[in-house]
Amino acid sequence: MAYIDGFVAAVPVKNKEQYIEHARISAAVFKDHGAISLVECWGDDVPDGDLTSFPMAVKCKEDEVVCFSWITWPSREVRDEGMKNAMADPRLDPKNNPMPFDGKRLIYGGFDMIVNE
Repeated sequence: MAYIDGFVAAVPVKNKEQYIEHARISAAVFKDHGAISLVECWGDDVPDGDLTSFPMAVKCKEDEVVCFSWITWPSREVRDEGMKNAMADPRLDPKNNPMPFDGKRLIYGGFDMIVNE
């Protein structure tokens, strides 16, 4: 079954177009290195929580929006090799494609897909 890399980030509202362009470039890079797809979502109904929440997890500020994204890979093996190669790709170098958000607050992880219906 497929393998998923998931991400949650706090993105300044003023950087929405920059974020979209960053995501489009990143999608091309990851697909060139074996990814099946990349999905980016701009927060629309992301409530604050009392104990846990997406905004709390990324320390979202008032002028930021929570973004949720994932990359689908055919397998963990393809992901491991593809991610290594993508990170070395000059198109993802921050000098060429700066992150329009605070990468220190980015949450990410890899997941085995167990249900896909």
